[in-house]
Amino acid sequence: MSMRVIGVGFGRTGTESLKAALEMLGFGPCYHMLEIAGQPERAKAWVDLGDPIRPAWDAIFAGYQATVDWPGAAYWRDLVDAYPEAKIILTVRDPERWYDSATKTVFAAWCFLRSPFASVLLGAMALRNPAYRYFPAELNRVIADRVFGGSRFDRDHALATFDSHISEVRRTVPSERLLVFDVAEGWHPLCSFLEVGVPAADFPRKNDKNSFSRRRLTDTFRAVGTALSGLAFAAHRVRSRRAAPGTRRN
Repeated sequence: MSMRVIGVGFGRTGTESLKAALEMLGFGPCYHMLEIAGQPERAKAWVDLGDPIRPAWDAIFAGYQATVDWPGAAYWRDLVDAYPEAKIILTVRDPERWYDSATKTVFAAWCFLRSPFASVLLGAMALRNPAYRYFPAELNRVIADRVFGGSRFDRDHALATFDSHISEVRRTVPSERLLVFDVAEGWHPLCSFLEVGVPAADFPRKNDKNSFSRRRLTDTFRAVGTALSGLAFAAHRVRSRRAAPGTRRN
C-alpha cells in the first residue's frame, strides 16, 4: 500500500480532523501520533532513526495510505522525496491560536512526560511492555529536538519555528502537489485537491482542547492501570523464580 497523502502541518493545526476526513474519503488508514500512543511498539522505529537517514519508510508506514501530524511531519522533506506521487497537505492555523492551543495540550503533555512521576509511571509500564520506554524518547527526539531545536517552547521561538516551517514548505513543494489547508474551510478545497466527491456528512471536527484534556485524563488512568499490571507482573515473576526448584537456599 503506497503513501498517497502526506500531511506536513504541525500538530494542533487540525491534523486529527484531517485524519478523519482522509479516512472518510478512502485514503485510510491514516498514520498519526495517536497510532503511536495506542501502539507504543511503533515509537521504536522513530527513536532508531539517525541522521543522515535513509529509513525504510515503507516498513514504518506499512498498511497506511496517508500520514498527518508528528512524527511524520517532522520528516516532511524526506517523505516528500520518498513518495513523489503523493499529494502534500499543509494544515495551517492562526499562529497565536496555534501556540495557545499547543501550550495547553502538546507542550504540556511533553513536559509531563519529562516529570519524575511520569518517569516512574512509564518505568512500571515497561515492566509489562518494554515498548513504553520509547514513547517519551520519540517525542523528545522528534518534536522537542528535531522540530523546535532543543525543547524551546517559549512563545517567540515556537511562533518563529511555526512560521518558518510554513514558508519552507511553500517554497519547497511544487504548487501542483501542495494544498495549504485550514480545516475550517471544510470539504470543498480538500475534495477538489484530491479529486474526489464531496461527502454528504459534515466535515469532522476532532480533538479540540477539551477533547484533548479528556483523552489525556483517560490515558493517564489507563497508564496507571498498565503500570500496576506491570508491577504485579514483575512481582509474580520474582515469586515464581523463588519458588522454582533449585532456587531455594537451605
